[in-house]
Amino acid sequence: MDGETTMKCGLEIHVQVETRSKLFCRCPTNYNEVPPNTNVCPVCMGLPGARPMPPNKKAIDIAIMVAKMLNCEIVLDKDIYFQRKHYDYPDLPSGYQRTTVPIGVNGRFLNVGIAEVHLEEDPGQYKPDLGLVDFNRSGIPLIEIVTEPDIRSPEEAREFLKQLMRLFRYIGHLRGEGTMRADVNISVNYRGIQGNRVEVKNINSIKGVYKVLKYEFIRQKNILKRGGEVKRETRAFMESQMITRAMRTKETAEDYRYIPDPDIQPIVIDERWIKEVESQMPETPLEKEKRFIREYGIKEEDAKVLVSDLALAEVFEKVVRDLGVNEKHVNLAVTWIRNELKRVLAYNKIDFLESNLKPEHLTELIRLITDNIISQKIGKKIIEIMVEHRGKKSPREIVEEMGLTVITEDDVLVKACEEAIKNNPKAVKDYLDGNKVALHFLMGQVMKLTKGRAEPKKVVKILKEKLDTMV
Repeated sequence: MDGETTMKCGLEIHVQVETRSKLFCRCPTNYNEVPPNTNVCPVCMGLPGARPMPPNKKAIDIAIMVAKMLNCEIVLDKDIYFQRKHYDYPDLPSGYQRTTVPIGVNGRFLNVGIAEVHLEEDPGQYKPDLGLVDFNRSGIPLIEIVTEPDIRSPEEAREFLKQLMRLFRYIGHLRGEGTMRADVNISVNYRGIQGNRVEVKNINSIKGVYKVLKYEFIRQKNILKRGGEVKRETRAFMESQMITRAMRTKETAEDYRYIPDPDIQPIVIDERWIKEVESQMPETPLEKEKRFIREYGIKEEDAKVLVSDLALAEVFEKVVRDLGVNEKHVNLAVTWIRNELKRVLAYNKIDFLESNLKPEHLTELIRLITDNIISQKIGKKIIEIMVEHRGKKSPREIVEEMGLTVITEDDVLVKACEEAIKNNPKAVKDYLDGNKVALHFLMGQVMKLTKGRAEPKKVVKILKEKLDTMV
């Protein structure tokens, strides 16, 4: 921040659990793939007399897993009630939302305290511009993560959410940023004057959270600077304008009139249940990063990049094991996955899974290079073609179709070297005058003449032999 002004921010993050059926009924959860109001029943429509089924166990398991991976204490051997949180809104037909009391408490992730993790049901989707409500989403299980107000800048919030989404990808069974909605609580202190806390509701992207915090910091600071008072209120994020707008005076917990749902038995989590969940828990990104450094001897920076994408980390391990775990193969896998593949994926704005490449494609490509069938330059071109064609052709198929094998025939290479020497007298003179860098230039010219297919070691040998006779 600017030195004289500080901020405190806490987040309430909601993300959908990927289950086949909803939290309290058997309706499917693929709400975006079907016509409006078709994945519904009397329970998720909140019709009078409809009683909920017992809660979806998988959803509870994933909530426990999330809490554990956020280093929370699990609430053990106590009744965990589903409560009715009352409020009136068109997407909530029953007039209340079912939400548990905390499942996990007192956690920590990236130096941010996690106050609690709990489970709740998603409401429907209200479209005020059309005056329509779609209840397909109503009743899908949500996990809510409530942080302490430990975040001190928009940049910290952005990094926290990025790493949280990465953790969700590792856990699986969560729909990640595509379904994430965050409520932001922010207060500003200007020269010792503490402003009231403001909540901004329903932000659906990491970029949106960042923009909200930037905007609210300036807005609240300016109010305090002018001697005004920041109202304790709930505001809406106007995404098209990247501003916030007042909605209503801030509610308190009492306003929601929480009561235990009389139709749902409380959950009791015991040690046996915890062990069952722990047996299904994946390695965390940080654990995987440390293991890659320890087990494969790679640099910390390389490990961080590889584990940032779970699919990429898994490909790296598969390729190394297929090639045979040794220093040479590990270094090659890092170079071609962490550097070249990441470069091409970033250029195409896709992740590894969207590329449809298989680990076998990368293993085959590296073997083509180590067996001197193709050059490294051609290898880079093949990665680009594989990604462009979404893995429909293997490296060997591309090499054969395009005639990209390395040229090793002496007569062809000698001719290319002689032509490079003839066409570049200045580089020849520089080399003869002792500038050895000029040899790299001449080698580059040979590569141009052979379209990157010349065998590098032979080219260097031939060039040196030719130039040495000119001394």
